[in-house]
Amino acid sequence: MAETGKLSHTAALILHAIAVGYRYGFSIMESTGLPSGTVYPALRRLEAEGLIRSQWEAEAIAEKEQRPPRKYYKTTAAARPVLEASRSRYPLLAALTAPAEEKERV
Repeated sequence: MAETGKLSHTAALILHAIAVGYRYGFSIMESTGLPSGTVYPALRRLEAEGLIRSQWEAEAIAEKEQRPPRKYYKTTAAARPVLEASRSRYPLLAALTAPAEEKERV
């Protein structure tokens, strides 16, 4: 597991995006502005470190919306202290992953 506060800026940004509600790969890419070649490897590392867990959505939901199933990510209890330390280390994280309506005010 990652040491508290020792995440890279990219990993911290992705972890924070998941914590505030951007839960699948493409939504994380949209909220952070990071490319898929950065986001997906980081998601695999964060999951291997026990900071997030993933689950595929029900295929019926994807079929109803006529798209491929999405893999959703959620932070774990182990992520809480890491998130707190990362917010201290990278104070702009909240502004970078704020919902669009909040970004307009920043």
